[in-house]
Amino acid sequence: MPYSLAIFDLDGTLADSFPWFLRNVNDVADRFGFRRMADDEVEELRHAGSREIIRRLEVPVWKLPMIARHMRRMKAGHIDGIPLFPGVEAMLRGLRDGGLTLALVSSDHEANARRQLGGAASLFAHFDCGASLFGKAKKFRRVVKRAGLAPAQVISIGDEVRDIEAARAAGIACAAVMWGYAAPNALRALAPELVFERMEDIAAGLVAAGREP
Repeated sequence: MPYSLAIFDLDGTLADSFPWFLRNVNDVADRFGFRRMADDEVEELRHAGSREIIRRLEVPVWKLPMIARHMRRMKAGHIDGIPLFPGVEAMLRGLRDGGLTLALVSSDHEANARRQLGGAASLFAHFDCGASLFGKAKKFRRVVKRAGLAPAQVISIGDEVRDIEAARAAGIACAAVMWGYAAPNALRALAPELVFERMEDIAAGLVAAGREP
């Protein structure tokens, strides 16, 4: 069945926010009482899933909602310094022109997401933001229902292990991009339906996949 709806993640997929995260994560650690991230363990942690990262950094699980709210507020003040990856708007426009509907599911606030996307925000038909760390599957299901589609017609595009896990839990296909937070090998090991090495491959890949018999 052709893909009719593409659900995008924002940070690490469309927005180049990983450098900002690395600059600020240890200040957040000090504020909320979890272990600071050493420079020499960043690459190793990129190979781990979210639950493993939480365990290794000794993040109190009960503090996760507070940490998420704090980081959303921080990011709101820094959005002008967190660019979209080159080619994002052209890619999104290519998908829409190819017949796909676009949605955004993000842990960030919708207002932040729209500011960051700028003119490209108008290309999205659905926003469902403010997802908890492990709450994307619920939002995926809600977007699919709102769009009135079968799960087999929907694919999510993200850059983290938890994006793939959420897509599987929601019963939809998933694609992984190789330029975000998680290491490429960690994403490939989960066998997503599609893997994208370059931004310009997304539109061609999804439209072509949608045309397969």
